[in-house]
Amino acid sequence: MKVILYPERKEWDSLCRRPTIDRSGLDDVVRDILVRVKSTGDRAIYQLSEKFDGVKMNDLKVPVSEIMESVRKVPGELTEAINVAKANIEKFHRSQLINEQVVETTKGVKCWRRNVPIERAGLYIPGGTAPLFSTVLMLAVPAKIAGCREIILCTPPDKNGNINPLILFAAHISGVTDIFRIGGAQAVAAMAYGTETVPKADKIFGPGNQYVTKAKEMVQLDGIAIDMPAGPSEVLVIADRYADPSFVASDLLAQAEHGTDSQVLMLTDSPELINAIEAETYRQMALLPRREIALKALENSSLILLKSLRDCIELSNLYAPEHLIISTSDPSSIEGQVTNAGSVFLGRYSCESAGDYASGTNHTLPTGGSAKCFSGVSVDSFVKKITFQEISAEGLGIIGPVIEKMAEAELLHGHKNSVTIRLKSLRNG
Repeated sequence: MKVILYPERKEWDSLCRRPTIDRSGLDDVVRDILVRVKSTGDRAIYQLSEKFDGVKMNDLKVPVSEIMESVRKVPGELTEAINVAKANIEKFHRSQLINEQVVETTKGVKCWRRNVPIERAGLYIPGGTAPLFSTVLMLAVPAKIAGCREIILCTPPDKNGNINPLILFAAHISGVTDIFRIGGAQAVAAMAYGTETVPKADKIFGPGNQYVTKAKEMVQLDGIAIDMPAGPSEVLVIADRYADPSFVASDLLAQAEHGTDSQVLMLTDSPELINAIEAETYRQMALLPRREIALKALENSSLILLKSLRDCIELSNLYAPEHLIISTSDPSSIEGQVTNAGSVFLGRYSCESAGDYASGTNHTLPTGGSAKCFSGVSVDSFVKKITFQEISAEGLGIIGPVIEKMAEAELLHGHKNSVTIRLKSLRNG
């Protein structure tokens, strides 16, 4: 982990660079997968699953009997913990259901919006080195609250074709309607285009490796909606001299253990804190089962000493982190200055892991700087907002001449005529 002392502002852009990933040949590989699935459906899925996941399968859809068997395998204490997390996620996301008011923009002209759920949401849940059953909750719960008619889920099986029981359990209690044992870019392709077994999704959600991310990026060109640009996980911590080094170090490592391409940054105005956190980070890392992954991630990471907390906030906004932790004596005094972040954690006890699992906020967040223009997943992610308007004769009499003048100025006489013909009708009774 690099230690950087008082960098000049001209260096700040370079400090915000994410780790580079070797993507040579990635486009060609993913494009071939998409084409094969689009043209041959299930047959391509079986072939690609054997090639990339080393698994031969007889069926893609997980039967209800297998799901219920997995439910029984989850230990009681973990079942209780997952249900508590689900309840908190539900409570937070239900608060996002807001009915907008009808607005009379001009007398006789009424406008409003109505939330309409997307019909079929497609969720991708990684398997890999960690079964992210928490992501099932983060995606399926708001989809259910939004009112999606169908929620389908794809996740990679193990070498025996089985899916982790925790993923199946989380899907079962969250309202997922169909589960498919498909991983990687081929799963994205199946949900994007549909196959004989997998129905076509209206929008695709969920994190994944570089192949999944590239597939989501590519299917957009075919008009398939996705949740947001995704990339490796990241956290930025702003800490002052009152911060607990052990707390800060644990937050850095919680993110670093996600993957070797993760990135963690710590910004502070306290010279004493730098050395304490560096030492504590390596001490704690030695105790982690995933320490090799964390160590690799720390190679992309930095502890940065700046002149003031104001500078820390400015650099954080430039970086636009997925997760931002403000571990200062008075975080409320600077939280209002945050303009770019996926999710913010205020105070020494607000660990990022709380947002990952059970506080109630969503952990599917924009990465790679996209927090400058994207929000995390919410109920809004699963709805369309359709506008309505109703114009009375009186209303058209008021705004009609405005429309005519504007349409004529744009040389769109058909537009003008659609108003003129109505105004003449009104004048003629």
